[in-house]
Amino acid sequence: MTKITDEQMRAQMATTRSYAVVILRRGPKRNTDGVDAVIWEHGRRNFALRADGLLSIVCPVRDGSDVCGIGIFNVDPKEAASIMDGDPGVKAGVFVYEVHPARSFPGDALAP
Repeated sequence: MTKITDEQMRAQMATTRSYAVVILRRGPKRNTDGVDAVIWEHGRRNFALRADGLLSIVCPVRDGSDVCGIGIFNVDPKEAASIMDGDPGVKAGVFVYEVHPARSFPGDALAP
């Protein structure tokens, strides 16, 4: 493992910036008729948010738990909540969400 000095840590930590982490969970109407079409439109919206630079990372979770996904938004938590309030899955009660302020390094990305 690469050795990191205190000085390196301090320098890197000074470059972090704020993001909003959204945890998407199953909503009360997750198992209703027509839910697949709602989830499809939720996904389409995620693609648009990514294309617009608002949603940096989208991670669907498919482990059978009540967590359906995690997203990292390139906006403050209040704006992330406003964006999520307009989500078709949230509006339909298929999903509920939590927003948490977070910090990370600009340019971080998932490994290819």
